[in-house]
Amino acid sequence: MRNILNLNENWLFVKNTTDVKLTEGTTLTLPHTWNNEDGYDGGNDYFRGSCLYKKTLDKATLPEGDLYYLEFRGANSSADVYVNGEKLAHHDGGYSTWRVNITEKITDTTEIEVIVDNSPNEEVYPQMADFTFYGGLYRNVNLIAVNKAHFDLDYYGAPGIMITPTVDGTDAKVEVEVFTTELAEGQKIVYTLYDKEENELQKIESTDKKVVFEIKDVHLWHGRKDPYLYCCEAEIVEGETVLDNVCSRFGCRTFKIDPENGFILNGEEYPLRGVSRHQDRWGFGNALLPEHHEEDIKLIMEVGATTIRLAHYQHDQYFYDLCDENGLVIWAEIPYISRHMPGGRENTISQMKELVSQNYNHPSIVVWGLSNEISIAGSDNDLLENHKILNNLVHEMDKTRLTTIAAVSMCKMDDPYLQIPDVVSYNHYFGWYGGDTTMNGPWFDKWHATHPNIPIGCSEYGCEALNWHTSTPKQGDYTEEYQAYYHEELIKQLFTRKYMWATHVWNMFDFGADARAEGGENGQNHKGLVTMDRKYKKDAFYAYKAWLVSPEVDPFVHLCGKRYIDRVEDVTKVTVYSNLPEVELFVNGESIGKKTAEDHFFYFDVKNVGETTIVAKAGEHTDEGKIRKVDEMNMDYVLREVGAVLNWFDVVEKPGRYSLNDKISDIMKSKRGKLWFIGMGLKIKKKMDANKKANKDGKAEKKSGGFEVDLKADGGLMQMMGGFTVLRLSSMMGMMNVSFTKEELLKLNKKLNRIKKPKDVK
Repeated sequence: MRNILNLNENWLFVKNTTDVKLTEGTTLTLPHTWNNEDGYDGGNDYFRGSCLYKKTLDKATLPEGDLYYLEFRGANSSADVYVNGEKLAHHDGGYSTWRVNITEKITDTTEIEVIVDNSPNEEVYPQMADFTFYGGLYRNVNLIAVNKAHFDLDYYGAPGIMITPTVDGTDAKVEVEVFTTELAEGQKIVYTLYDKEENELQKIESTDKKVVFEIKDVHLWHGRKDPYLYCCEAEIVEGETVLDNVCSRFGCRTFKIDPENGFILNGEEYPLRGVSRHQDRWGFGNALLPEHHEEDIKLIMEVGATTIRLAHYQHDQYFYDLCDENGLVIWAEIPYISRHMPGGRENTISQMKELVSQNYNHPSIVVWGLSNEISIAGSDNDLLENHKILNNLVHEMDKTRLTTIAAVSMCKMDDPYLQIPDVVSYNHYFGWYGGDTTMNGPWFDKWHATHPNIPIGCSEYGCEALNWHTSTPKQGDYTEEYQAYYHEELIKQLFTRKYMWATHVWNMFDFGADARAEGGENGQNHKGLVTMDRKYKKDAFYAYKAWLVSPEVDPFVHLCGKRYIDRVEDVTKVTVYSNLPEVELFVNGESIGKKTAEDHFFYFDVKNVGETTIVAKAGEHTDEGKIRKVDEMNMDYVLREVGAVLNWFDVVEKPGRYSLNDKISDIMKSKRGKLWFIGMGLKIKKKMDANKKANKDGKAEKKSGGFEVDLKADGGLMQMMGGFTVLRLSSMMGMMNVSFTKEELLKLNKKLNRIKKPKDVK
């Protein structure tokens, strides 16, 4: 009988070494990452290298078995496994399960040594992305003891059982295929089907490795409405003895993605409106415990999401299980992201085989993601061929699901790589990285008109917000108020376009991106609807809850701006979100009126005198906050960049002239401004080239990532980022390992001060 022994306890850890003979270090318990502090503190300098994990196994305490496998649920990014100093295995890819047969190397006292390495590598994805590549044994490690006859443990970390339900009317056929090793004469397989309450429904005894169950009046898995799960267990039996067993839950459902009507589940339109999720969190990095996954699911359910894009890599099996149980529709993908590496093709193939093999039975998954923003520098033949290989591979491995990609804004609608997958989504940030919020809906309308037969979705959209506040929110100010406004606009545009097969907010949670230096808290991407520690739901969270959650399920009212107390204006705007039809606002106990709003967003004008208590009421539900009249703006609400060479208020501005505080798009409206910007682009390129040469010559420390992008003034990325001020762009250059001194910035500003603004630029 199979026995699984968890090995998380008592590992010796030694940082920055490849010497498996070391015996002194720190004793710790898995899951563990060595980047749980430096992975999101900014500076783009988190440790990327090799570390040793070491553990002693006492043979006398091991479960009985003919064969022993080490199982690693996640080792980022590459790992070498040694037993008693002898190397047995190597694995590339930091997000999947993989196993090593150590049977012949076990002695009375067995030393397990694992070298885990997250250093730069041109053959292992990801290497360039806007998130931290946390190193470590950050998921469970197990020892699996099995009989000589057992369900396969050697194929890409798969469970050894593959379940394919097919729904036909009110009934279903369930094909169950198992993969066995060393099955002997006289041994058989017993297949047992259970319902959700674990009642036995059917049993088949056979020597065949593939059987078919028939379920009459099948209970469908129907998303959040009814996430019903069956279970199938398979046992290798000899006489009365069970030699090995595996089991897996599954769901019976049909789905279709229609270019006009969006996502259709079991014949019913089922709009996919949800979020993307990165797995890391404050204080833990990516080394999560079960309760962390459970809290994430609870928050995602609360916001009303029907779908999650699990970006940008394979997530923990436990999280996929939670998605199955809660009825969330999933986009699962590999970390083929940002930059196509000619030497990385085999790694994309192996990571895709692991993703599909290990997650085939999850009914929540409906699409496999081939890549994310991989065309940022344009498509070439090698990139196209890589995508065709992956697309064909997925369809060979899984006849039941579709493929998709997440393309970036500057990817042209006629790019040939958009024709490869079954459905397409785009990452757009109009209203944050350039353009304005009104551009989003019309862009998708244009796509839909151009490609009426290709389903289109929005795989990323969002903007950053920290604890900064204003009554006059503007694009790029990082205030909670602008984020709320942005999402109000995007909700109205995206959710009302029925043809969009899915929309995914970027992101559900703030996450680690150590190269980031913006927003006043370096090292994070702050586009989350919830903070990285999961302790604060930003106002935009409730905008989605108002649209997506039925008042019969969870009626609520939310008063926005509760962290924004001190206000200078005499009359201030107060925003309320609710999924109830009517909101009444009370100011110091007196009602100032009731309002209705079909879009769930309620706006009131409130006189700002002295200290005011505001209460929003909808039905039986209330929410309360305070405002206070002040003469001058509270500077605690105003963005200050941490470690910034200059802050916006340090920049010299002259009436009618440009400065570093002007948007790039405005500067480009002037001929002299355009020439100035081209000159700045050349300076940036020169700095990047110098960094490359220094790294190549070994004269400079390699940083932990960065972006190599087209910085031409008319390049797609620059057009998309037109909403940035020059100062903001200069601070973001840290992600490209480019920095400016105070003197350089002041010199650039001085030149801008000499250029007159056209009349249409304020």
